[in-house]
Amino acid sequence: MTSTTVIDVDRLNLSYGGFHAVKDLSFHVQKGELYALLGTNGAGKTSTLETAEGHRAADSGTVRVFGRSPRDRRAVRSRMGIMLQESGFSPDLTVKESVQLIGTLSRRTDRVERVLDIVDLKSKSDTKVSQLSGGEKRRLDFATAVYGQPELIFLDEPTTGLDIQSRDALWQAVDKLREDGSTIVLTTHYLEEAQQHADRIGLMHKGTLHQEGTVSELTRTLPATIRFSLAAPAPEPLPLLLRSDDRGKFLIETFDLPHDLYTLLGWAHTHGAELRELEAGPTRLDDVFRAISAD
Repeated sequence: MTSTTVIDVDRLNLSYGGFHAVKDLSFHVQKGELYALLGTNGAGKTSTLETAEGHRAADSGTVRVFGRSPRDRRAVRSRMGIMLQESGFSPDLTVKESVQLIGTLSRRTDRVERVLDIVDLKSKSDTKVSQLSGGEKRRLDFATAVYGQPELIFLDEPTTGLDIQSRDALWQAVDKLREDGSTIVLTTHYLEEAQQHADRIGLMHKGTLHQEGTVSELTRTLPATIRFSLAAPAPEPLPLLLRSDDRGKFLIETFDLPHDLYTLLGWAHTHGAELRELEAGPTRLDDVFRAISAD
């Protein structure tokens, strides 16, 4: 583990009864990066993160956070913030009291007004949690996670239930935290968020790390696509390998999208062919995710 490694997971194994949930899992998260741990349903990512957060002990293997066991709460807990999928706030506490409580429990210091201003809950400071909407509760979750500007922040489905403006505000806050040096670990079902914000992504499937890399590295494993239909039968054979369906739509799969799209457009221009419903685009993270799910 280097001085810049914040999380180091080495050959982690976790089981529930006879079910082997996580199998020899290894990955690391570097200081200052946003690492997205994604996975198919039942892939084991929640169990993995619970171990890194110190909520669960490993059956075998090692997990280190800041070079220490995450179970060593005195050494680690004050340096990390955790936003769970569901909050456990007391409905009788006010927003301000909830933030203060988490600050006390985590031994972090901050100004409550500062974090409530980040999530636009300053006007709700004296409102009881039971009176908050679902989106407001989610913003309160985020406020407690970033209270004290911790060095490491776990964000578990952070934008679920948020409207577009609140999502944008949350990601602006995350960007500011990263500018100030925080390391972020993200799990989300909104793959476009991971594609847009993550430095590296780990894709889990059936308890193992199926693939890992930058968005570019992951999407390069699958071809880009060009889709179109023709207004009339092709006047000359198309120069590219393609498939067609029963409705006369064509599909070209390519690892060199600019070149092959240029070739197709040149062929259409030369032969006066009309390309209808033309769509061309690079592989996206959700395409990679679907390919893993099909395994």
